[in-house]
Amino acid sequence: MSTPPQSTEADLEALDALFERLSGFDDTLSLEWFDGCLAALICVPRVLAPSQWLPLLFDDTWERTFADPDDVEQALGTLLRRWDVVAAQLDPEALFGEPERLRLQPLMDEFDPALRDRLLAEGELTPEQAADWPGTGEIWAIGFLETIDRVAGDWTVIDDGSDDAQILRECLQCVQALVERDAAKLRADLAARHPGRALSRDELIDEACFAVQDLRCFWLEQSLRPAPRHVEKGPGRNDPCPCGSGRKFKKCHGAPGAQP
Repeated sequence: MSTPPQSTEADLEALDALFERLSGFDDTLSLEWFDGCLAALICVPRVLAPSQWLPLLFDDTWERTFADPDDVEQALGTLLRRWDVVAAQLDPEALFGEPERLRLQPLMDEFDPALRDRLLAEGELTPEQAADWPGTGEIWAIGFLETIDRVAGDWTVIDDGSDDAQILRECLQCVQALVERDAAKLRADLAARHPGRALSRDELIDEACFAVQDLRCFWLEQSLRPAPRHVEKGPGRNDPCPCGSGRKFKKCHGAPGAQP
């Protein structure tokens, strides 16, 4: 039983410093958001190189923040060390070997509703800021779902009415629950998926992480399936021969012993 790896304190400090610089150009970027993006990129069926996912996630903010080649190399190394940790947490052999074990350990900030209410009462938060206070795990889930959206072409290869499509929907629904702020909608979703149970925020986060692990295994299983054969229907025996001779197929290239 392997222990899921963790980022070192030094690596986490480097990541915090990196995203502090990035947020100077785009304040929507955060380490928690990026960690959700990473989980999605590692799950999806198509492997993307950094040269592909850097502009996918950061647009031109990356180039604006890191222009010097040495600076770029150091910053990319910081991101790739975190990539290696998340990829190891989602290691397929370990996931298949222990399907009931939660290995994914995302970087999430704690957003305590009690703290929000206290800060609002003390005037440290405006009502607008309090209304925009996220739930724990919400920013990570946003990063995951936004990235899935950006590589949607990789997900549309499955027939929408198939069992596989239903598995995908159920997994994504678990992550979607972390971003649902409408309490009534969330209650309805949980009542449908967990009748008679009330899930805490921590349980919702665990459920989302298990769903990501399931998605990782799902796409690997998909890649091991043989592609379906598509055999084109040939001409009927009484149809004109496609060679253009004007004779019926059965008397031309469809005749016994005829060369194809």
